Amino acid sequence: MCKKVLIMRLVSVVVLMVGAIAGHGQYVGYKPVANLPVFRNQFAEESAKVMSIASDFTQEKILVALTEKITSQGKFWYKRSNKVRIEYQKPFSYLMVINADKMSVKDDQKESHVNVKSNKLFQQINRIMIDCVQGTIFESADFTSRAFENDKRYLLEMTPVSKTLKSFFQTIVLVVDKRDYAVVSIEMNEPGGDKTTMTFDNKVLNGNVPEQLFNL
Repeated sequence: MCKKVLIMRLVSVVVLMVGAIAGHGQYVGYKPVANLPVFRNQFAEESAKVMSIASDFTQEKILVALTEKITSQGKFWYKRSNKVRIEYQKPFSYLMVINADKMSVKDDQKESHVNVKSNKLFQQINRIMIDCVQGTIFESADFTSRAFENDKRYLLEMTPVSKTLKSFFQTIVLVVDKRDYAVVSIEMNEPGGDKTTMTFDNKVLNGNVPEQLFNL
């Protein structure tokens, strides 16, 4: 599995955890958040309450070079702190598990293990993950952020600042449900025009997530 795909999946993990709460410009049906300080405080408070997440997801990948969408499905689990399992089940099998500073990746052909501390890019993503869990992503030096809203949802646009992240993403756009601050969808826009969108269903916050899911 190429490094670019792995980074895309790592970032999808990170931004899902943001809400355990898209291109530049105004978003149709949304307006800038009326009271940004209040939103930031509420965002941090709701993030602090989340001890675990379990969710189904559907991912759609749109490549500039192709006319068809590439669709895949799977399951996601998170447990505080820094324990993640993302499992693609259809149309292929792919598994990524993070437990503290260790990561395991397994596909049909092979299994590999990574020490997050040994890779600067993974360290940067791990730092973003911590900011997300603590609700301090708005203060992150890795992104500039803008927040929008309508009657039912918030939309958070994150634009990478660092040269490394800019090479992977132009913007990352989250849509968050106002009722429980859970992520509805994530859109990852790449500099070359490719786009990956993940939507989340059947989310369970603070349910029972077995520890053995994160065994490496």
